[in-house]
Amino acid sequence: MTSPTAPDRLLGADLLTANLGHEALPVADVVAGAPTAGSRPLAELGDVEVGIWEMSEGAARDTEVDEVFVVLSGAGEVRFEDGEALALAPGVAVRLRAGERTEWTVTAPLRKVYVAR
Repeated sequence: MTSPTAPDRLLGADLLTANLGHEALPVADVVAGAPTAGSRPLAELGDVEVGIWEMSEGAARDTEVDEVFVVLSGAGEVRFEDGEALALAPGVAVRLRAGERTEWTVTAPLRKVYVAR
């Protein structure tokens, strides 16, 4: 016997193709190209948000929040102020800390699932 699915259990039927409604990034943050980004929250767990985010090709700076993410698709790099750079590809998991300044260089539309506060 199967039980009915609670309405809040399925958070996304296909996170790889969900429309995220991209918008241009602020001009002051753009380093190269004309990148856009979009996101969609999936759930809140207390003061923690789970969602998906995507950035198109290009490079942009950001100031981070406390976050853990896993890359779902795409390719690129995130570089930190201390000089560390991490290659981003499907399956890579990264920890960001609130206040860190980063520079994202995306070479193929990068989509991630994140847990942030």
